[in-house]
Amino acid sequence: MTPATSPLLILDGIGKSYGNVRALDEVSLTVERGSVHCILGENGAGKSTLCNVVYGTVAADEGQMTIDGETYSPRTPAAALDAGVAMVHQHFSLIPTMTVEDNLLLGRNGFRPPHDAIRRGLDRIADTYGLTVDTKARVRDLPIGARQRVEIVKALLREPSLILLDEPTAVLDPAEIDALIGTCGALAADGKSVVLITHKLGEVSRAADSATVLRGGAVVGGGRLSQTPLSTLLELMLGGAQPIDSEHVPPPRPTSDAACLTLEGINLTRADGSIALSEVSLSVRPGEIVGIAGVEGNGQSELAAILAGSIGVDSGAVHLDGADITGLTPAQRTAMGVGVVPEDRHAEGVIPELSIAENMALARLHAYRRWGLLNRRTMNADAMNAISEYSIRADGFDTPVGSLSGGNQQKVVLARELSIPGLRVVVAAQPTRGLDVGAVSFVLERLRETAAAGAAVLVISSEVDELLALCSRIVVAYRGTLEGSVDAGSTTAATTIGELMMGVAA
Repeated sequence: MTPATSPLLILDGIGKSYGNVRALDEVSLTVERGSVHCILGENGAGKSTLCNVVYGTVAADEGQMTIDGETYSPRTPAAALDAGVAMVHQHFSLIPTMTVEDNLLLGRNGFRPPHDAIRRGLDRIADTYGLTVDTKARVRDLPIGARQRVEIVKALLREPSLILLDEPTAVLDPAEIDALIGTCGALAADGKSVVLITHKLGEVSRAADSATVLRGGAVVGGGRLSQTPLSTLLELMLGGAQPIDSEHVPPPRPTSDAACLTLEGINLTRADGSIALSEVSLSVRPGEIVGIAGVEGNGQSELAAILAGSIGVDSGAVHLDGADITGLTPAQRTAMGVGVVPEDRHAEGVIPELSIAENMALARLHAYRRWGLLNRRTMNADAMNAISEYSIRADGFDTPVGSLSGGNQQKVVLARELSIPGLRVVVAAQPTRGLDVGAVSFVLERLRETAAAGAAVLVISSEVDELLALCSRIVVAYRGTLEGSVDAGSTTAATTIGELMMGVAA
């Protein structure tokens, strides 16, 4: 029997290569029993690859693993689950058209537990960890935060001794993050071990017992949080890069008093009859950066989809430079100079199987067509320019986007949308979600440059600190309405926005 004081998971010299790219280089670490262990690092550092090795999705080229004192080398995720290892992936594995309950039953190898057994499991998880889900809801009708919660509950139903959480807070609002941190603590107190991947050092300080920092696929440091200052972890993560400046930077000044983007009385009812948006009106001037803050699920996702042209409205109108574009398709809006960075880049922003060049061309295929054929030479050259300009870590223009880290996928989306000819408006929904510190700084600076060049920029984000650093003014989404118009440079801006988000502002 393994002593209760011994480590649960030991990795020794784990290595993994993809062609000439060394994804993991002799990674060694120990995860103690009944602890929360954070793995930190910039996008592309190898964090997700390491978790996939532990979970059996990816086979290591060299090295050894032990779990609970026994040699551990899972060939498949099913083998990992049998060994007591569960994983919540950064990108959802749920089937949108199915109910939550049916999704919870997937992966049971043909065994379907009775309804009351699932109910007992859900009740136990709710009582112990404070996580609840609506089993009858269809996944496609849930906001992103609720979908992530389903993923976590699905993992916990397997009663694992080790749970791997790959960027779980990237899609959660502040209240849900607090709840998740509490969940991690409850799991550890129950004797389970948690490996948590996150870029947010504030979460590390609240959730973790220990941390390991990866850079370039190798361990560069770490230790117990009681003995390792956060400043040391940040320095190890960045490797000399500068962290984001959270202070308010004076944004570009509007180049005109006339609105470029205008929303007038937008109303939308969801399929279940609930109100998504109610009399939403807003204007953004050329050269201005306006932020929309709010707890997720208050209509922001629907508003972003309306602006993209993905869904219609019940009533109201969207105007671009005075022209009504409410009924135009996404392609027609792109042709008029509207760029959209969607909140779920993996599902809506890229086609993973296509190359960087092909994904870059999606916004304007017509520009590369000549006599019915694609001019791939020009398309590939433009992609190489974007790779250089946006510091996209890739071997070349023909690299499949699905093989890139989340941050580099976001750079592809950003490069495509910000290079639309005649760009007039940029709608960026959760543009820094899941990105490391360096990538966040890069994205925010690009949005500043875009506004300075004369485009109207609307940023929808749950990261209030980033909105305060970026925007000239901020409104708050609350129960389908837009509340307030807060000067981001005001000394009371953060307090006012927080009160508006909670619905307690005077």
